Amino acid sequence: MPTNPTTSPGAAATAAVADRLYATGLRNQWHPVVPSHFVAPGGMRRVTAIGEHWLLFRRADGTLHMLADRCPHRGARLSLGRHLGDRISCWYHGVEVDGTGTVTSVPGLPGCTLEGKQLVPSPPVREIGGAILAYFGDAQHPEPCELTLPEPLTDPGTDAFLCYAEWDVPWRYGMENLLDPMHGQFLHHESHTMGDGDTTAKFRIRETERGYFFEKTDQRGVNFDWVELCRTGVDWVDLSIPYPPSAGPGGPFGIVGMVCPIDADRSGVFFWRYRRVTGWQRDTWRFLYRTLIEERHWHVLEQDRTMLEALPHDADQAENLYQHDLGVVRLRRLYRAEAERQAAALAT
Repeated sequence: MPTNPTTSPGAAATAAVADRLYATGLRNQWHPVVPSHFVAPGGMRRVTAIGEHWLLFRRADGTLHMLADRCPHRGARLSLGRHLGDRISCWYHGVEVDGTGTVTSVPGLPGCTLEGKQLVPSPPVREIGGAILAYFGDAQHPEPCELTLPEPLTDPGTDAFLCYAEWDVPWRYGMENLLDPMHGQFLHHESHTMGDGDTTAKFRIRETERGYFFEKTDQRGVNFDWVELCRTGVDWVDLSIPYPPSAGPGGPFGIVGMVCPIDADRSGVFFWRYRRVTGWQRDTWRFLYRTLIEERHWHVLEQDRTMLEALPHDADQAENLYQHDLGVVRLRRLYRAEAERQAAALAT
């Protein structure tokens, strides 16, 4: 799109950076990347996140590292190299890089000035609930921000299963889908317990210290009646769906959801299905989930994927929204404002 002649080159560049952040994911926070089992001890895997290529590798003892997938010598893909236990050897010229991004050896020229320098970005990583989280900062915020993990994933009295899938949709569409409780009554009407309750509702936004609730004002404990957006160093949502006694002990069934911005057009979706159960109730829940409930949950996810992947890429540019969309509008404003703030800070 041509630059507006009344817009200065600097303002246009800042707007372009904001657009890129909005499209590929906000910086200066943690994002989920892939499930932990994607990287076995002694193994490595190339991944894409926030529109950039990365290499994950584990030592034999399970210690996980993440590197930009780019050799500091000639820019070759480190993911094509050899795993040497605590470091990666580039296939092109043998340059070795450890888990901190430091060049430990240049075999072709021992004593080379590259040795001992930290030349490869190495984001901090954490693992929780079977998923890998990484901190992606910008030039002004290289150190990781404080991270508070979702309570259902750290509470010993709660048991959770992680479901992961990759969808050909912008990451924002995945988050917006979670902040749209009313779609459960229609898209998922024939699935599981989503068909219960009224097909009309009123909603409100209720602010919290860590985000906001988007909830029905006239129905509770019947269907997908509320969702909470939580911004605790990583963005996640929490919601609860009532379950019948035939689904076993544990009361309501909850979901913690996160979305990884793979690039501008793809996203990785993480859904932890959880219940507050211990002892024999936990064993019963896990048995019922694996033998009966899991297949139904994947069916629900496929309905979401089908709908979202069929949306035009510019779907959010030609809408006619109404009261049920307040949660989505609030999310868009929040993310757009943060993208613009980060772009402006980098420009100055």
